[in-house]
Formats: sequence, structure tokens, C-alpha cells
Amino acid sequence: MAKLETTLSGNFDDILRRIEDGIMRGSISASLEDSSDFRQGDARCSVRVFERYSYAGGNRLSLSVTLFQAGDGPVRLSAITAGGSQAMFFKVNTWGEEAFLDKLREIL
Repeated sequence: MAKLETTLSGNFDDILRRIEDGIMRGSISASLEDSSDFRQGDARCSVRVFERYSYAGGNRLSLSVTLFQAGDGPVRLSAITAGGSQAMFFKVNTWGEEAFLDKLREIL
């Protein structure tokens, strides 16, 4: 598992669209598995779960991206990868997870 948390400035919808487009165009095997959007008062939260095949790991892995903004405050991002290991009891070969996060870093 690999994780990225950061604070972004800019328009929430533009950031979300840039992430969706960038991940989907960044890998031929990438798919948007599901999404969820919430609003309460002046706060909003969007969750996206992507999946792709990892050539390095020889398996599929996921990337969950959460964006949160309260009012006109900064946009908070949390991104977590999972599924990139091949071992049964411990993590082995997590290169694909880091590579998926690196793609998100490029987009941001």
C-alpha cells in the first residue's frame, strides 16, 4: 500500500476532472471502477476508485482518490493504492503501487 496526502489550490471540479482524465489516459488498462460525491452545507467530498494492470507486478491494483473541500478553503487530497502485492502473508513487489501514485503526482 502506498499513500499520498496533500493540499491543493484551485477549482475543485477542475482538479477532479484533471485527475480523472489523467489517470484514464495514463494507462491503456486503467478503468474508473466507481465514484461517489457528497455535499453538505458548503463542504463537498468526491471519491474515485481506479484500477489498472501492473506490468511490473503482473497483477491488477487499485487507486482510491478522495478530494475534500470546505467552503472556499483548500482542496485536500488523499490517494491510497492497494492490491500490488503477490505474496500471501506479507507485501512483496509493490512497485506497481508506487508507479500508480507517481502517475497521480505527475497529473497534480
